Amino acid sequence: MMNGNKEQLTKELKGEMLFSLLMPRKLIYFYNPISGTRSKEALLQLIKEKTTAAGLDYEIFTTNAAGDYKFLHNKIAAEHITDVVVCGGDGTVNQVAGALLGSTINIGIVPMGSGNGLALAAGIPRNSAKALDIIFAGNAAPVDGFSINNHFSCMLCGLGFDAQVAHDFARQPKRGLMTYVKQTIKNFFSATAYPFIIDLNNKRIKADAFCPSTLTATRLAPAPTST
Repeated sequence: MMNGNKEQLTKELKGEMLFSLLMPRKLIYFYNPISGTRSKEALLQLIKEKTTAAGLDYEIFTTNAAGDYKFLHNKIAAEHITDVVVCGGDGTVNQVAGALLGSTINIGIVPMGSGNGLALAAGIPRNSAKALDIIFAGNAAPVDGFSINNHFSCMLCGLGFDAQVAHDFARQPKRGLMTYVKQTIKNFFSATAYPFIIDLNNKRIKADAFCPSTLTATRLAPAPTST
């Protein structure tokens, strides 16, 4: 995002968000059945109870393992969807947000992953009921994103050691913080520096590094993504 256009784009997005709030709200929920360690059955029951009590229309889908959410654009336009809520971790949020680039849809987060860095940075509590209350309040705000080698990210992109740990984590049958810690320790003792060439704003940087990372949030959290 160019700095010169950022202020104008923010004003336009806020205007579009305000307009969307005047429409009858209809939500789509995506939940990742293998994210984190908490019960998904309890989450689904909570979603049904609270969304119905709020008087909002909704549908619930499982996430797509391949990360293909292109169908959303047609569904949003045809059914006047106003909000897409992601119940998962940073990896799931990133996939859904990337698929919705160019739309004015509001995206909500119910943190359910092993890594919830974006939600934590945004002040969204891990308590699912409280996270839903924030979504129902409808106070959306724009966030930054970036692209590396044509791959979108709205929170974190880690390379080298960080990427290897995330890759190995994603292949494990069990999720959760302890699994991430185990994969970190396993890779730590064999880690070596990688040669990187980074082109950024017409400037080229060459360096050997273990873990170059780019992020938009104020804190790091384990955020494995599909490979």
